[in-house]
Amino acid sequence: MLNNKLSKEELDFWESWKKNHDPQAGEYLVERYLPLVEYVIQRFMISLPKTVDKDDIRSFAFEGLLDAFDKFNIERDLKFETYASWRIKGAIIDGLRHSDWLPRSVREKVKKIEKAYAVLEQQNNYSVTDEEVSSYLGITKAELNKTVSEAALSTMLSIDETTYDDHKQVGKYNMVLNDAGSPERYVNEQMVKESLSRAIERLPEKEKIVISLCYYEELKLTEIAEVLTLSVSRVSQLHSKAIMRLHTATLSIHENY
Repeated sequence: MLNNKLSKEELDFWESWKKNHDPQAGEYLVERYLPLVEYVIQRFMISLPKTVDKDDIRSFAFEGLLDAFDKFNIERDLKFETYASWRIKGAIIDGLRHSDWLPRSVREKVKKIEKAYAVLEQQNNYSVTDEEVSSYLGITKAELNKTVSEAALSTMLSIDETTYDDHKQVGKYNMVLNDAGSPERYVNEQMVKESLSRAIERLPEKEKIVISLCYYEELKLTEIAEVLTLSVSRVSQLHSKAIMRLHTATLSIHENY
């Protein structure tokens, strides 16, 4: 059964590519999905420190696209854009991790901040303020914000570690256990969803809006900045703090698996 989400022309090129890696088909597919690659790159670049080379990100992204071409099953009723976007994001994430772009000292600070959010919010049962986190860590609010800004991408990746494998969405926040249909997997997924839902509802208002615009409306941070009349760096900072809170909300669940 052929994928009814593809046009006749696209199916012809896909079949040529799948059968013998026809260069003309490959050229068509790359051109066809180039806007998707650029869209994913733009969403990543807004949170990247200036030390990261955009050409490297583009290279990682194209590796992900080519990987998606090879592994996409045109007989499945699945949009290629959906499948490829995860492959591209996964390739960028893997490339960034392997390049070790974030200094160890910053990584350690991020872990301490995440731990502070986890401890304080568990104790108080509400979203703690910057002042409370700073006081707990014995640092200034400015130092807290500086670390959050430096680690903006790190905090984004910590909750966006999902990839596609054989057309199944798998990853840290949507784990596939040994038995894909097991009750344990279903219970785990429900616990994660409920935990994240409660954590999102508890976010400070601006952080909640940023998360909603970023992940539900799929706006880029530049667009969110325009909507909220804030600087891009401030939106990135709010995004990072929200992700830290959401990350800590799931830690206890993952430790049991």
